[in-house]
Amino acid sequence: MIDIQLLSQPLSVEYCRQYVMSPDAGALTDFVGIVRRHTLGKKVLRLDFEAYEPLALFEMRQIAEQAIAQFGVLRIGIHHRIGSLGIGEIAVAIAVSAAHREEAFAACQFCIDTLKKTVPIWKKEIFEDGEVWVAAHP
Repeated sequence: MIDIQLLSQPLSVEYCRQYVMSPDAGALTDFVGIVRRHTLGKKVLRLDFEAYEPLALFEMRQIAEQAIAQFGVLRIGIHHRIGSLGIGEIAVAIAVSAAHREEAFAACQFCIDTLKKTVPIWKKEIFEDGEVWVAAHP
């Protein structure tokens, strides 16, 4: 029902999608966060992600459990990268299956929005002229 992973190797969106497939599902939605080339007009060279892993995994599972309870979805996969990521690499993949699209969309958005607010994963943006920690929470 729930697959939570913090990985130092590249994420597989297809694996995440396959995990949530169910014969009871009429909808599958996903969110894929990708490292982009520019932020606030500055060229990004890479992103470095760090996490307090035991708590991050616990919080990610709590988010999935809450989404299942709140939206009645069937299965959820939440995978997040840690380590150094280059432009175009996948930082986060979330997949949700549900009987209907409305619940799948709502649960997927809830998962990414809540993850960014509550899970102890920190991102450092490395630019040509320096670096900055962003999205440090909680």
